[in-house]
Amino acid sequence: MMGVSGGDDDIVQIRQPDKPGDPFIITVNCPDKTGLACDICRIILDFGLCIAKGDVSTDGAWCYIVFWVIPRSVLLPVTSYLTDRLQAICPPCLASFYLIQQPSRSSPVYLLKFCSLDRKGLLHDVTRVLSQLELTIQKVKVTTTPDGRVLDLFFITDNLELMHTKKRRDETCDRLNAVLGGSCISCELQLAGPEYECNQGISSLSPALAEELFRCDLSDNEVRSQALSPDMTKLKKTNVTLDNSLSPVHTLVQIRCADHKGLLYDIMRTLKDMNIKISYGRFSPNAMGYRDLDIFIQQKDGKKILDPEKQSGLCFRLKLEMLHPLRVIITNRGPDTELLVANPVELSGKGRPRVFYDVTFALKTLGICVFSAEVGRHSALEHEWEVYRFLLDDNCEFQLTSVVARNQIVDRVRRTLMGW
Repeated sequence: MMGVSGGDDDIVQIRQPDKPGDPFIITVNCPDKTGLACDICRIILDFGLCIAKGDVSTDGAWCYIVFWVIPRSVLLPVTSYLTDRLQAICPPCLASFYLIQQPSRSSPVYLLKFCSLDRKGLLHDVTRVLSQLELTIQKVKVTTTPDGRVLDLFFITDNLELMHTKKRRDETCDRLNAVLGGSCISCELQLAGPEYECNQGISSLSPALAEELFRCDLSDNEVRSQALSPDMTKLKKTNVTLDNSLSPVHTLVQIRCADHKGLLYDIMRTLKDMNIKISYGRFSPNAMGYRDLDIFIQQKDGKKILDPEKQSGLCFRLKLEMLHPLRVIITNRGPDTELLVANPVELSGKGRPRVFYDVTFALKTLGICVFSAEVGRHSALEHEWEVYRFLLDDNCEFQLTSVVARNQIVDRVRRTLMGW
């Protein structure tokens, strides 16, 4: 049996780097649960941290996880909020390992509504403030009026669970007023009402558009459009193999693939959604843009994966998530140009962190204004997807009707999302 933690203070430990540029070392030592590694990777990704390498081990009751992480673009202090967030998802340390998992309490949803004068980069600047305040964006509705005003509806939850206090609400509005400056016309923050349920979906996707967005492979056109990205040649070399000869009770999954931001999260999310338990895993450092992983796994019943169909299905799912974890396309919506980004939602209902942040950052760096934006859910390929839709303002340096310009936009957005 692995060492038992002496209390909640020992569950998560974060060691500061010895010198600038060295990784932080995150250690989690707590009772095990299926999908815990996925939940940890999700929070690390949400904090803008890159997992340089990692080790995961469990005896079925207790787990020990070590991640070496490097700030990629830290939005929050690494040690303060991160420790609290990681401790919150760990099962409690009880004398008995026969734990009854209590259902997680959902955080209340708040509506942040503000009106301001439009300007380049406005949407990303607001998103950055919300991220710094540990506020998670659940849904978004952004509209630009003919007179150049922007009406934004952000449905948010508070990771600190303090939004019920006047101090927290005032702090949020003050920070937004500071970044908006004189362009801010009004800012309101309150509990979301029926309007949140009304904004759960997105504008209807045509069958042709849905097919293009959710297809299972990269088309020839998309590969050609990504000729600007040398990383695309690496994406074709993903390799996943299963080996049942090295352990009497475990299946070894060996993965070699091109590295991208959130890679370990994508792998762990896939295993979690397929209800597969990880007994041991090693995540190697980046070598020439590639990652190697060795993961010993079991099915829910504690047995190896011997069924050829299940083996094939697992390999296919893992390859798909590593080759195509996010979907990015640009298309016409009537006379306007629309950018669409989609990512699969976990079975737990959680979407991928920081997608809205990364997309708005990419558009800001390109000098492209957003005329309107919305975020919602869509069901396709037996999965639920989070879909981000951005109508782009044609009053920018890009000729949005140009194929070359469109390819550049898609390329920049995808590279930002993938961390290239």
